[in-house]
Amino acid sequence: MIKAGIVGGAGYTGGELLRLLLRHPGVAIAFVHSRSQAGSPVTSVHSDLLGETELCFAGELSQDIDVLFLCVGHGEAKKFLAENEISASVKVIDLSQDFRLSGRATIGNRSFVYGLPELQRDAIRAAQNVANPGCFATAIQLALLPLAKAGLLGEVYATGITGSTGAGQGLSATSHFSWRAQNIQAYKTLAHQHGNEIGQSVMSLQPEGFALNFVPWRGDFPRGIFVSATLDFAGTQEEAYTLFEDFYRTHPFTIVSRAPIHLKQAVNTNKCVLQPEVAGGKLVVHSAIDNLLKGASGQAVQNMNLMFGRNEAEGVQLKPLAF
Repeated sequence: MIKAGIVGGAGYTGGELLRLLLRHPGVAIAFVHSRSQAGSPVTSVHSDLLGETELCFAGELSQDIDVLFLCVGHGEAKKFLAENEISASVKVIDLSQDFRLSGRATIGNRSFVYGLPELQRDAIRAAQNVANPGCFATAIQLALLPLAKAGLLGEVYATGITGSTGAGQGLSATSHFSWRAQNIQAYKTLAHQHGNEIGQSVMSLQPEGFALNFVPWRGDFPRGIFVSATLDFAGTQEEAYTLFEDFYRTHPFTIVSRAPIHLKQAVNTNKCVLQPEVAGGKLVVHSAIDNLLKGASGQAVQNMNLMFGRNEAEGVQLKPLAF
């Protein structure tokens, strides 16, 4: 049985991680740490877990664990590891962006492997520390990796829309219901923080000739990401299908569709649903994920399974809501 600790358990990703680990047959939750909620029942924050657990948030850490999940804000994971001595035997999975880039992937004696299973499965299996990918980064990379491996990427234009949970629990002017409802806004145009992360992965397969122009959008729904990435393509529709189907044949959570896809096929699952569509000398790859699952906590559990030699799908075989 894997003994797991969670730091930052009061946020969205911490809550989704709890939901998954409580039902995981190979995991026992040792503690859920939260500075702001210490002593309070977990269900006082995560009311969806009422009747599922009697755990309370802890204010102290325990070393009697096998894996530690860091569900903290960007910049906070690095600070946490610098300020707290964690046994070298404990595996760490960080859900922030602190250790995703290769030039920043080390702190003390810990070096982090980038945790996208469809690219790094073998490295994750051997890793002691994993940097979980970002949500937009996951959706876009999975749309591009087969093309990068074939050396077909050039100038890529991508747009993507994300739900409000992508901004976290903290309130801001653009996270209130009255602002989000019946509203859409572009933000961080051509300057999203996941750009370097995407480039690092793509260029590991295709070192030259790639450029990404990405415009993200805030959507008026709570969860999910839908991306459309467009590039020049000289092949046929059947060749595009075959390229993607062959690349993802051994990856259980990346599904290639030959029919138009929609967001509800991915929400509440650890899936990435892809549809490559050829028209007029262009290829458009549509990609749908749940930002809190395949884009965060679900992928973290998938990585944990790989790190401990378990079936990577264990505990994250979830059905989409659909309606």
